Amino acid sequence: MSIEFDTIAAISTPPGEGGIGIVRISGDEALEIADRVYRLGKKKLTDQNTHTIHYGRIHDPKTDELIDEVMVTIMRAPKTYTREDVVEINTHGGIMAVNKVLQVVLQNGARLAEPGEFTKRAFLNGRIDLSQAEAVMDVIRAKTDKAMSMAVRQLDGNLSKLIRQLRADILGTLAQVEVNIDYPEYDDVEEMTSQLLVEKAREVKATVSQMLESAQQGKILRDGLATAIIGRPNVGKSSLLNVLLKEEKAIVTEIAGTTRDVVEDYVSVKGVPLRLIDTAGIRETEDVVERIGVERSRQALNEADLVLLVFNQNEPLTQEDRVLLQATEENHRIIILNKMDLENRLDMKELEKAAGDSPIIRTSIVTQEGINELEANIADLFFSGQTGERDANLISNIRHISLLQDAESALEDVITGIESGMPVDLVQIDMTRAWDYLGEITGDSVQDELITQLFSQFCLGK
Repeated sequence: MSIEFDTIAAISTPPGEGGIGIVRISGDEALEIADRVYRLGKKKLTDQNTHTIHYGRIHDPKTDELIDEVMVTIMRAPKTYTREDVVEINTHGGIMAVNKVLQVVLQNGARLAEPGEFTKRAFLNGRIDLSQAEAVMDVIRAKTDKAMSMAVRQLDGNLSKLIRQLRADILGTLAQVEVNIDYPEYDDVEEMTSQLLVEKAREVKATVSQMLESAQQGKILRDGLATAIIGRPNVGKSSLLNVLLKEEKAIVTEIAGTTRDVVEDYVSVKGVPLRLIDTAGIRETEDVVERIGVERSRQALNEADLVLLVFNQNEPLTQEDRVLLQATEENHRIIILNKMDLENRLDMKELEKAAGDSPIIRTSIVTQEGINELEANIADLFFSGQTGERDANLISNIRHISLLQDAESALEDVITGIESGMPVDLVQIDMTRAWDYLGEITGDSVQDELITQLFSQFCLGK
C-alpha cells in the first residue's frame, strides 16, 4: 500500500544540449498539474489511458505563452517507478526549454523534488528495497560492462533474495528456540536448543563469510582499481596512459618533466575497471610547479591499489629507479620495461632481485608490443583472470560490507557463547543482532536518518 505524498517534479535528463529533455512529475496530482499546462484542442490528459504517449504543447496558463512542443507520457499508479501517478514531459533538449517547462509545472502545483526523492518514494512505497535503491545509483555510475552487469543484478533483487532467505532462516530458528523453551517435550531441551542455534549460526555465517570474500572484487568492479603509473621523467608513462586509453589524453614530448600534474581517466582492461593516474616523473627538481606535481605523484603512489612502475630499458638503472623500486615494495605492482625496440642496457639480475614476485613486462609504446600481455597480467593479478561477473551476489557497497561484517561478528558470538556454555536466552540476543544487521541491508530494519542520508547522494531527477 502506497504512502500519500505531495506531488513533486524535477528534470530527469543531464543539463546541456541534447535530443530531448525530460521533466518528470510524480504524485496524486501529477495528471491534473500536467493538464493545467498541456494544450491540444479539448484533449485532457486525465481522460487518457495509462502507459500512453501524447503529442501537444506546453503553455503558461497565466499568460497563454507557448513554452514548447512536447510529447507527454502518462503512467498511472501502481505500475510506475514510484507506484504513484507519473507524467513525463519530453521537451526539446536544451537548458532553456526544459527549465521553462519545469518552472511552469512548479508554478501550477508541483514541488521541486529533493535529490533522489523519486527513488526514495519507490522504496517507501514498497516497489524496491534499500539495496535495490542503492543499485540504481550504481547503474548510473557504472563505468564498465561488468560493473553495470553487477549493478543490474542487484537492482533485479538477487542480493535482496539472498539476504531475506538468511533472515528467514534465522527467524525460523529463533521461533523454534522459543517453542522449545516455552513447551519443553524432552529433558535435554537445553542441549537440543543450543545445538539448533549453533548449527544455524555456522550455516548462515558460512554464507556471509563467502559474500565478504567477494567484497574486494565487487568494490573494484564498482569503483575501479586506482592504478598509478610511476617512474622517472621521460620513461613513457604518459605514452602508456594514452595507449591504454586509446586516446591522446596526456601531452607527450621528449622533454623531461612535461607532465607536471596528475592526469586521471577510466578504462576497462580485460573487464577490470582501472582509474588510471598518470603522474609527474618522480625526481628532485628546483622547478616549483614540477615539485608540486612530484608531491602529488607521491600521494597517488600511497593511495594506489596497483602500481605500474615504468623503466626505460635503454638506460641503466639510476639511483632514482632504485628508490622507486624500494618505495613500491609493499604495493601490488607490475614492472614495465618500456622501449623494448631499443637495446636493453639494464642490469636484469639487479632488477629481478629488486622486483621480487612482481611480474616484469617488456613493452614498446611505439609498436604497442607487450600491451596485451600487460593487460592480461593486470586482470590476472587481481582476479586470477576471472572477474567474477557470473557471481550474482558480489558485494561492492561499503555500507553492505560493514553490515555483513557486523552480522558475521554477531554469529561468531552465538557460536562462542554456545561453546562456552552461556544460557540460551543470552545467546538469542546475538542471533537477533545478526538478523537486525542483515535487515539494515535491505531496509527492513533501518533508521529514518540513514534513509535520508542515502537518498541525498542521488541526482535531483532520480
